[in-house]
Amino acid sequence: MYAIFSALGKQFRAEKGKTLRLPLMHKEPGTKVTFDQVLLSSDGATIRCGTPTVPGAVVEAEVVGDGKEKKIYVFKFKRRKNYRRKTGHRAKFTEVRITDVTVG
Repeated sequence: MYAIFSALGKQFRAEKGKTLRLPLMHKEPGTKVTFDQVLLSSDGATIRCGTPTVPGAVVEAEVVGDGKEKKIYVFKFKRRKNYRRKTGHRAKFTEVRITDVTVG
């Protein structure tokens, strides 16, 4: 049983017991979170596709904690102009554990 849901501008595939890294949500660890914008759900035999969402389908999760992704380096330069810029970026995320998937 799985569901594809939309949260924080991105889409994720949820299965019971799986942990996901979502963009930063500013929630305390242990907080229960529900996602009701389920775009597609499956119970193993049938697949329900929403228009735009599946009615009655809900994904419930528990916040595990926050963290930072691996550093990404950005290097810009212009040839023959002595212009070089090196910067880095670490995206922040919230890790959640899926506790229940209810297909509509």
